[in-house]
Amino acid sequence: MKKSNTNAYIALVMVSFFWGTTYLASSVGVRHMHGLMLAGLRQTAAGIILISFFLLKGYRLPDRIVLSRLFIIGVMMLCLSNGLITWAMQYIPSGLCAIIVATVPIWITIFSYFLVQRTRLSALLFVGMLIGLLGVAGIFYNYLSSLTNPAFRLGIILTLIACISWAIGSVLTARWALKVNFLYGAGFQMLFSGIVMLITVSFMGYSITASTMNLELWESLLYLIFVGSIVGYSSYVFALNNLPTSLASVYAYINPIVAVTLGWLILKEQLNWTTALSCLVTLAGVYLVNVSVNKNKRKYEHSN
Repeated sequence: MKKSNTNAYIALVMVSFFWGTTYLASSVGVRHMHGLMLAGLRQTAAGIILISFFLLKGYRLPDRIVLSRLFIIGVMMLCLSNGLITWAMQYIPSGLCAIIVATVPIWITIFSYFLVQRTRLSALLFVGMLIGLLGVAGIFYNYLSSLTNPAFRLGIILTLIACISWAIGSVLTARWALKVNFLYGAGFQMLFSGIVMLITVSFMGYSITASTMNLELWESLLYLIFVGSIVGYSSYVFALNNLPTSLASVYAYINPIVAVTLGWLILKEQLNWTTALSCLVTLAGVYLVNVSVNKNKRKYEHSN
């Protein structure tokens, strides 16, 4: 096995596990700080670190068109996705949030059809989407009583908006195909989104005070910056560029399992057979959607 492939598999294992742990870290952090503030600080700090690294290596600043598109993608994928997910975890369990986020490939398929029109509507695709949505419905069965709580409903709505935003941002990323180093571009996306979130949350009346910056919050924030954003995203990009897309996407099936397990073990979140089975059904549906999309991509590439 080539060394690059070995490293790519290691990177895939890392992103599969560590991105699942970020739900736990975020849940701990939002106990002490508004979710948008936490996400804003995380992305701003990670963005500054990444951009500084590449500038010190001699990289030039991207031109205005590239920067403007990085801004749009950053707002869609990090501000309106990661930011809203972190905010949502003030109101809903981290495991539930992770399972809903696992449906992102379904949303990407839907928006790819309307914005790119390269997704072939096959029977397998419909079956996968149906199974995935049935799995989510099964999960909500355990939370029927919680749906009467306005805060819980807000958390669900924020998570759904986050999924849609990430999907649109992913489609735009593929459509624009910006000629910039992935990690360098990610640094600008993080910085732009972080600044937008910090400005937004300040207008909402929230601010950072010395009393809120306790040890638990610092641990959460530093973990999200270095492990979640820098190590996690770097591992994801490396795996994506050295492994087949279908294999690199395996992380999406492992993240929710890690998040649900840690939420149950450490945060004492609800986990019963209905939730576990519904989680597996959801992931099975997402897997079928990915299989269908990858088959369509191969057919499209061969026809061109």
